[in-house]
Amino acid sequence: MAQDPIVFTIFLVFSGAALFATLALYARQSLLVAYILLGVLLGPWGFGLVSDPELIRGISEFGIMFLLFLLGLNLQPQELIRLVRKTTVVTVLSSILFAVVGYLIAYAFGYSHMEAVLIGGASTFSSTIIGLKLLPTTILHHQRTGEVIISILLLQDLFAIVLLLVVQGSTSGDVPVLELFKLLATLPALVLAVWLFNRFVLLPLIQRFDRIQEYVFLMTIGWCLGVAELAHAVGLSAEIGAFIAGVTLASSPISLFIAESLKPLRDFFLVLFFVSLGAGFDLGMIEEVLLPALLLAGVMMLLKPLVFRRLLLRTGESEKRSHEVGYRLGQMSEFSLLLAVLALDMAVISSQASYLIQLATLLTFLVSSYLVVLRFPTPIAVSDALRRD
Repeated sequence: MAQDPIVFTIFLVFSGAALFATLALYARQSLLVAYILLGVLLGPWGFGLVSDPELIRGISEFGIMFLLFLLGLNLQPQELIRLVRKTTVVTVLSSILFAVVGYLIAYAFGYSHMEAVLIGGASTFSSTIIGLKLLPTTILHHQRTGEVIISILLLQDLFAIVLLLVVQGSTSGDVPVLELFKLLATLPALVLAVWLFNRFVLLPLIQRFDRIQEYVFLMTIGWCLGVAELAHAVGLSAEIGAFIAGVTLASSPISLFIAESLKPLRDFFLVLFFVSLGAGFDLGMIEEVLLPALLLAGVMMLLKPLVFRRLLLRTGESEKRSHEVGYRLGQMSEFSLLLAVLALDMAVISSQASYLIQLATLLTFLVSSYLVVLRFPTPIAVSDALRRD
């Protein structure tokens, strides 16, 4: 009897992820780097063990929706307002500088104006997953270092969502202004409708039956996919809808319970998401984009720690804290990968520009996570002196 391709793919992904995660921990690397490298090896441009492009694409899109939903679920609006007041100037100024530098590098290598703009935009963000996953829980929740990192990342995430929305409204190299205004008008209407349904229907149902964990699980998943489908129906992307679904739930008292109960699901889809990104990476494109990707990655890894350190010092943060925050945010972001994939799908940028962003991002993930694990307290540090859970 022939092997079911879905079962075989899941087997390869999670058996391989277990092996690669073990190797990554010994090498003091971020686990998501291991997942991406596994995807590269399994995909059509590696050993070809997972060769069905449609299956890979389906896994990737599903993973993107749940990634954004879970990011939104941890984005409490009240907390966001409190935190970003402290670091708005730092985030805005640094974002402008990184975007300009990214644009100039891309433009110098002959990319079009639109491609250079999106490459600059992709250079702006730091990784929420690396930034938070490599923070010990005590620092994340109880120390100012964690507050500063969270506030910068949350504001960057909002910038990223806006940029993804702009790309979603694009069907060519030029952003249609009328279509963009239409989407921007649709967005608040969707948010209001989702918030009202959440407030008067979803939350009362969950609170009434919250002792039945299976029910809460089903309602949460249904909510994510339902809002994603609604967003797609009104002209937005399913990914934006999933993010809105998470944010509206994040403001509710039950959000922490939901986030805790969904941790296994979060990890499941993060593995699928990053493996699928790696599997979709065309190794044949490396030669064409290697030099600009190396330059972009190298400049960002040198520039980001310095810029964050200088700006945070000017806001009154200590030298030690500013130094640490700069290094922890010294990479590009999973949103950079999202932007590259979405812009390519929407035919806004060429495959070369998309793979330039992807390769530069992967390089920064690899080097930055290694530097953080070596120099600062993390849950996966090999040194006993630096290991903090």
